[in-house]
Amino acid sequence: MEFTHFDQQGNARMVDVGEKADTKREAMARGSIFMDPQCFSMVKSGSMKKGDVLAVARIAGIMGAKRAPELIPLCHGLNLTKLNVDFHLDEENHRIQAVCTARTTGKTGVEMEALTGVTVALLTIYDMCKAVDKSMEMGEIYLERKSGGKSGDFHNPAH
Repeated sequence: MEFTHFDQQGNARMVDVGEKADTKREAMARGSIFMDPQCFSMVKSGSMKKGDVLAVARIAGIMGAKRAPELIPLCHGLNLTKLNVDFHLDEENHRIQAVCTARTTGKTGVEMEALTGVTVALLTIYDMCKAVDKSMEMGEIYLERKSGGKSGDFHNPAH
């Protein structure tokens, strides 16, 4: 496998996608934040002092995904046609799972946007809840699936 972000001299470069055909592309990423029972309960009930944690985290995740090219060197700016951030509450484990789906029709994939959206959503949850629980842990961030482009469909076999 060849690393495409380096030229023959080993210098970093942005991949030229100009000759690639536009295709429909979609990616979905997931990540989790674990917190203590009291904090989880406050998020679930909407009683956190800073406001509706999940509503703010949803907007933050969408905004973060839109800014992926500003945060990640050599990441192409894309005309995104869909960005969605959802949350699943796992009461048994005091875990909130964020899911970001990104879509475009273009020359390159939207994996980085989906992964950035999930990460920013989780960071926002941490920021809004840290007064109650500073020991929260974020993790399990991964690309679940992607479709479109030359490499075709991918479903993460580990998840």
